[in-house]
Amino acid sequence: MIGILLAAGFSRRFGASNKLLEVLPNGDTVALASAKNLIGAIPFSIAVVRPENKALADLLQEAGLKVFFCSEQDTEMADSLSAAIRFSAAFTESSDGFIIALADMPYIDSQTTAAIATKLNEGTSIVVPTYQGKRGHPVGFSGKFRDELASRQGDEGARSILKRYPEEVIFLECNDSGILADIDTPADLDQQLALRVKR
Repeated sequence: MIGILLAAGFSRRFGASNKLLEVLPNGDTVALASAKNLIGAIPFSIAVVRPENKALADLLQEAGLKVFFCSEQDTEMADSLSAAIRFSAAFTESSDGFIIALADMPYIDSQTTAAIATKLNEGTSIVVPTYQGKRGHPVGFSGKFRDELASRQGDEGARSILKRYPEEVIFLECNDSGILADIDTPADLDQQLALRVKR
């Protein structure tokens, strides 16, 4: 099983700063928290990073992830995902499947990711976590989808595979609101921090 952390976005909606390097109250950056949660469940994990983002790459490598630099033309999420899947083909773990996580989702519980991995190991083809009926991340794919994941381009991401094979998808309800908590804007970050202060 391989975890893939997508960390090659441009954070345009966040403004001038890199949202993935924003520091959370516990001292971790957004990306580092996301990485720790992923690697806590899937020890063999790959982070996809843009070549110019060395500070982020160093941070994720120190956390224990293998860092893969996508090429300059791989600017869309699907492009960086497919490049990482092709890179992962060199490792035998890729035959067991993939769990695709986003680096701007730092509040996903490692136990949720582990539960997704368990479902894949039991023979499920595609696993989508849900919280109170809403779909979230990360999403798990069995190894049989490696070639299709590797051929995604532009804005045609992994979601297109879910649409193509609805009969293969299992929805895993979990008590983890973090699967919905992505951070796209400063307001998103403020909202998530406020929610967690109240708890």
